[in-house]
Formats: sequence, structure tokens, C-alpha cells
Amino acid sequence: MKWPLFPKIPAEKNFSASYRVHVHQPEARELFGHQFKEFLKREYPLERPLVILCIGTDRSTGDSLGPLIGSKLQAAGSTLFQVYGTLEKPVHAVNLEETTVQIHRRFHRPYIVAVDACLGKAESIGYITIKLGPLQPGTGVNKSLPAVGNLHVVGVVNVGGFMEYLVLQNTRLNLVMQMAEVISDGLLQGCQMFFPENRPAIIENTRESTRAHETGLTPVFSE
Repeated sequence: MKWPLFPKIPAEKNFSASYRVHVHQPEARELFGHQFKEFLKREYPLERPLVILCIGTDRSTGDSLGPLIGSKLQAAGSTLFQVYGTLEKPVHAVNLEETTVQIHRRFHRPYIVAVDACLGKAESIGYITIKLGPLQPGTGVNKSLPAVGNLHVVGVVNVGGFMEYLVLQNTRLNLVMQMAEVISDGLLQGCQMFFPENRPAIIENTRESTRAHETGLTPVFSE
């Protein structure tokens, strides 16, 4: 399967293509959750499986934001979405492309929300942004990775521009944990507000499952 394309989405005049909130802002998780619901209302077709892809690694404090969020969402046990990228099974530069292909094999036309940490200006540290269109992972550490996601969420964990790997390694865990709590709670609240109460569990791609059954092969994907 070829790497799926995620085209950039132009914003309408009356709709902002991005929203940001600071982790220490009062009621940050409620504000984030409400805005995430609005993005889903504007962009997400109910018939498509919703996948939250949390990118990062537990080997770096700053880059652990994604896996922390993934583990928190997985622990919530929601059937409204599927989670990829946890502390136990992180999705990072080495396996990102493979994981994205697996998601598209497992689900028919998945709608992917990509979540990642990023570096930015000093005054932007602690800000969380929701934005339309794909995420370009790896840019903060000068890596060239394929864009991923229909919608993405990023949290600025530290200052960028010099010695990025060292900066990520020396990022305060307290800030990363606070941001992980706001983002995971906000994503969960947004989904709970958006989806109808009778929302069924996500259905896997029956064509892939049938093919695997007929050939005796197990579909290649990670939980």
C-alpha cells in the first residue's frame, strides 16, 4: 500500500483553521475539549472510523507527550475512537510510516487526528494548538518524515532552534504531564460531547479481515 496522502485543507471565511490554549489557562481542558468538538462538527464525517495517532517516544522527556496522551486515552477505554501510540507501544520516526499504512489497512477511510510535541519560541511554551490538515512530524529535530493526519494537535514543550535533541531530553516532565492531562481529557470530552449516545464501536476493515482469514494470515497492525 502506498503512503496515504493528507492534503492541506483551506479554511472557510467564518471558521478558524486553528485554535490554541495555554496549559495553565483556567479551565484549559474544558476549553480545549469544546474547541475539539467544534473541529469534529466542522470536519469529521460520522461514518468514518476515528483514529487518534499519538507520536513520540518514552526515551525522551520532551518527546514523551504523545505516548503519555495515548496511554491516558487507552486507559479511558472509550469505543468512540482507536488509539495508536502509547508508552508501551510508541509510534516514532522509525515506525511511523509503517503504522500509518497499517491503520489504513485495518480501517476503511480512517479519519486521523495526529498528536505530537513540538519546540517553539520561549513565549509559546505551554501552548496547545489544534489545527486543520496534516502534521509534519520531525521538523523540530530536522527530520524529514511524511505528513500525517486529517487534523492535528501539538503542544509546545520547550524552546527550539538549537541542540534540539538535548533540549527535548532536558524538558521538564512536570510540564509534559500537565499538557498530557489537558490534551487527553480535552480529546475525550470533545468526543463525548460530539458523538451521539448510540455511537457504535469502530468497525474494522472487513475486506482486510476476510482476506487474512482466507489466507491464514493475521492482519498486520498494533493496538
